[in-house]
Amino acid sequence: MDTNGFGQSAVAAKVSRRQLVKTSALTAGAMALASKIDVNYALAQDEGPVKIGWLGDRTGDFSLVGVQKYAAAELAVKELNEKGGILGREVQLVAEDAQSDNRRYQEMARKLLLQDKIDVLHACFTSAGREAIRPIIDQNKAIFFYNNQYEGGVCDNYVFPTGCVPDHQVVPFMPAVMDKFGKRVYTIAADYNFGQLTAAWCKKFVEANGGEVIGEEFIPLDVSQFSTTITNIQNAAPDILIVLLVGIKQSSFYEQKNSAGMQVPMATTVNMGQAYEHKRFPAPALSNMYVTVNFMEELAEGLGTDFPERVRSVAPDLEYVGMECAAEYEGINMYALGAEKAGTTEKDAVRKALESGISFEGPGGTVSIDPATHHTVRNIYMVHADENHNIVLDETFEAVRPDWLSADMGCDLPNKPDNTQYEP
Repeated sequence: MDTNGFGQSAVAAKVSRRQLVKTSALTAGAMALASKIDVNYALAQDEGPVKIGWLGDRTGDFSLVGVQKYAAAELAVKELNEKGGILGREVQLVAEDAQSDNRRYQEMARKLLLQDKIDVLHACFTSAGREAIRPIIDQNKAIFFYNNQYEGGVCDNYVFPTGCVPDHQVVPFMPAVMDKFGKRVYTIAADYNFGQLTAAWCKKFVEANGGEVIGEEFIPLDVSQFSTTITNIQNAAPDILIVLLVGIKQSSFYEQKNSAGMQVPMATTVNMGQAYEHKRFPAPALSNMYVTVNFMEELAEGLGTDFPERVRSVAPDLEYVGMECAAEYEGINMYALGAEKAGTTEKDAVRKALESGISFEGPGGTVSIDPATHHTVRNIYMVHADENHNIVLDETFEAVRPDWLSADMGCDLPNKPDNTQYEP
């Protein structure tokens, strides 16, 4: 048989060449079609409304803060639309109530991402809620703004934590309150990752400033009776009580403490700023409570902002405008700036734009995204409640940076992908 030198007949070679030409033509056509589909998909992403997904606690144990965050989201979307939307497109708020339930957080996160096809997710109050949905975020490569105070340490390409972290709060206030009251410290904290890790941060800086943690208790979230804890604190007689309690049930501590006549000075990263305990409980239960915050409504006049009035224009019955309300508003506006800078709502493009150092003038001053960690550089205000529960501004810390995560842990998200929560 005549062959072409490769053990193949000449006839067979001609057939193969014809098949190759046919296959190549089909492949080129398929590639062209795929390219057209990709282009059309990209164009479709930049058509129709920009969908802002919101997932929080409008009901349940954490609703005192959740309703503030929702009102801030409503205000941000309303104001963006009044200014022409994002990229000239209407902004649509697609909201779900997680009801303070972590399983529902997971269900609703999947719904918002996969069914509602949102462009960005602004979600969660507790760290437990955040960690419940973060694997879903990473799996779907979605953009997630966690607009809330937390214990710090999250280094994740898809997560932008805009609230306060220990760099902002614990580092300034521990030496300040120890210099004022003494170095013997007792800590009570919510028994989950926020309370445990923030307590570890506090202990680190108590000891770094020559102090001692003489007692430490972690309280389950469903506990509302504190008689034993109050007795333990009174017996220990600390100079300072660090309080890291969250939720409606745990806030009953203050009324019980007041009834027991306990007046030890307190320090916190959350109380008063989040759930306005100084408004909800009779004086002097919160007297001498010190907190470092990004915003509280009592600071508005001094900061020259009408933010509380604007929030109440969309939520007239809102009882308080606190630190997480401000963070939620800032987070949504920073996403809008990122999309405008990217010129698209395509997620990778927006993420890269956000990593370029977006800044926004928020209720508490200028807020910028730190490219390496996705956390914020922001002003921090140390305040305390006096014996009548009036809020007194003690000190302002300007443009405080979240440097621990990058300097000590090596978080550098634009150059080194990661999805870890680091611990002190």
